[in-house]
Amino acid sequence: MTDRSSSERVVHVPLGERAYDIIIGEGLIERAGGEISTRIKGRKAAIVTDEHVAPLYLESLMDALEADGIDATSFTLPAGEKTKSFDNLQKVCDVLLEARIERNDTVIALGGGVIGDLTGFAAGIVRRGVRFVQIPTSLLSQVDSSVGGKTGINARQGKNLIGVFNQPDLVLADTGVLNTLSEREFRAGYAEVAKYGLIDRPDFFTWLEENWREIFAGGPARTQAIAVSCQAKADVVVADEREQGRRALLNLGHTFGHALEAATGYDSRRLVHGEGVAIGMVLAHDFSARLNLASPDDARRVERHLREVGLPTSIRDIPGDMPGVETLMAAIGQDKKVKSGKLTFILTHGIGQSFVADDVPSAEVQSFLSEKL
Repeated sequence: MTDRSSSERVVHVPLGERAYDIIIGEGLIERAGGEISTRIKGRKAAIVTDEHVAPLYLESLMDALEADGIDATSFTLPAGEKTKSFDNLQKVCDVLLEARIERNDTVIALGGGVIGDLTGFAAGIVRRGVRFVQIPTSLLSQVDSSVGGKTGINARQGKNLIGVFNQPDLVLADTGVLNTLSEREFRAGYAEVAKYGLIDRPDFFTWLEENWREIFAGGPARTQAIAVSCQAKADVVVADEREQGRRALLNLGHTFGHALEAATGYDSRRLVHGEGVAIGMVLAHDFSARLNLASPDDARRVERHLREVGLPTSIRDIPGDMPGVETLMAAIGQDKKVKSGKLTFILTHGIGQSFVADDVPSAEVQSFLSEKL
């Protein structure tokens, strides 16, 4: 991690010919043309965004690209998790081809994780791969989904089951845009920040417990939290780019969380991704304590902190009726980490001591979930 100025950080992701920078700071959308033109030769760009983000930042981004001689077109999609579909993937691919985007041109994802995942997938398959830039506009996407090259869409059987690994050429994490997020959206992103402390950075989790109010308020603490989170993810990605081992740790809380999202029909009025992760991380620590792998005190500490910042921590916090345990188990059985039909969970020996647990007995999971519903 390096400083560009007193208010900017740069995290370099060293992946050989596919290495890229994550630039973190304010005002990056207005400077996007310069940052992109120094790295990518093509003079054309296609921006994919959504109907919530477009009125706020699309014009500024178009002006910034034009100022540096980049001819840009744009395409706006509906907002929300349901946008990550085959139908919308086809639409984006059609737009890129009709705009005659070539391999040295740029496809830009301007939005949160949904837009980043969908756009990155399209950029990876159109002409067998065109240049790709992430401009994440939510805290969750700045610290998680924009970094590491995972792209994809949802299937009827579960979340993110169809996609490709496609590393971006650049990530511009403009911290200024986070001021327009609702409190709920910011809290949901914070769940992913906390996750990095719970995986293997216990000192970072302690720092978050002490400084979360300053992170929510903005300023240096927010930039620092984003930079540490990006560095943590970059370190894991470099060690295991295609999730053959250690990278699975980044899914702490996600096996439970994704099942809960599926159970709510990806209805953001009931549950958004970060909230599912928050509940999932509490469940992962509770389940670890149930298996005598970790102290119940650590599970209570995780729940206390996440509840203090305003996140849901229990399945019972989700509004509306939830399906039975059989439905949740079916969703867990579709998780990407399942191997040869055996359940794999990210469990923990305590704060910052997460590990990959293979062949977790499904009967134990079913019994545990029955108690939590």
